[in-house]
Amino acid sequence: MNPLELAGARPGPAFTVTLDGRAIEALPGQTVAAVLWSAGITSWRSTRSGGSPRGVFCGIGVCFDCLITVNDRPNQRACLVPARSGDVILTQEGTGHDELG
Repeated sequence: MNPLELAGARPGPAFTVTLDGRAIEALPGQTVAAVLWSAGITSWRSTRSGGSPRGVFCGIGVCFDCLITVNDRPNQRACLVPARSGDVILTQEGTGHDELG
């Protein structure tokens, strides 16, 4: 496809994912982070110590600030994971694993 063809490109039909049980509309080709940003959600993880909010920082999968649980898989980088119809997305605290004492 050449750039002129891309200028007229339109996304396919919208589909639904859920974040902590809330239905959110997504478009084909969006990452989980893009879906959440489009819905006005900018934070979906809190740090282990201090509970500071985190979301996308670098946007290219380097910083790991955007970790999220997708379909029962914790620690997914939301900026890299393509959204799929029916995805069950959960916010997470820290690394998404129980801390060993």
